[in-house]
Amino acid sequence: MTRIIALLLVLACGPIPAAAADIALIGVMGDKGAVLAIDGGDPKAVKVGQTWRGITVLSIERGQATIEVDGKRRLLQIGQHYRQAAGADNRDRITLAADSRGMFVAEGAINGIPTRFMVDTGATYVGLSSSDAARMGIDVRKGRPVVMQTANGRVINYLVRLDRVRLGGIEITGVDGVVGDQDMPLALLGMSFLSRLEMQRDGSSMTLIRRF
Repeated sequence: MTRIIALLLVLACGPIPAAAADIALIGVMGDKGAVLAIDGGDPKAVKVGQTWRGITVLSIERGQATIEVDGKRRLLQIGQHYRQAAGADNRDRITLAADSRGMFVAEGAINGIPTRFMVDTGATYVGLSSSDAARMGIDVRKGRPVVMQTANGRVINYLVRLDRVRLGGIEITGVDGVVGDQDMPLALLGMSFLSRLEMQRDGSSMTLIRRF
């Protein structure tokens, strides 16, 4: 009888919500799925589109997994953890790991066009090359010319308004950007975006949390 009562209590309470767990990305299976672990438990292979213990794997790209937990999207690199204590706020957030150079690089989008960013707290604006701006449908001719000092001297760039900038599950609208003629391997995620987030640095990881 005692065992039956205990079982009924477990069924009534339901599964422990993932929001109170430590979720780790152990590895990826090409672009087909992710290997996840919860609270240090045994790894579980979860295919793209599948849900396991409240965690849905949305996509795999370049060794990173986009998952959905409690209706929020999170971007994890292999070896990264997503932690959320019970009762914590549900603001959008993303945790990034530094690469071998100490840089924070992540996938995102500008105006819905996939973009690879490098976080640059020393940049005033989101920085784009003219070729990237053209790919995103941004009309530089409508921008305001601004003179900027670079390592190669003074150059004229163009200040533009970006409709939407997304990093992981965080999307901000109406972000100032600057477009230059020089080629850049990555877009620079500057303070016009970052100032609207909280930035928490913990060793080689950085967590960005939406303020409002």
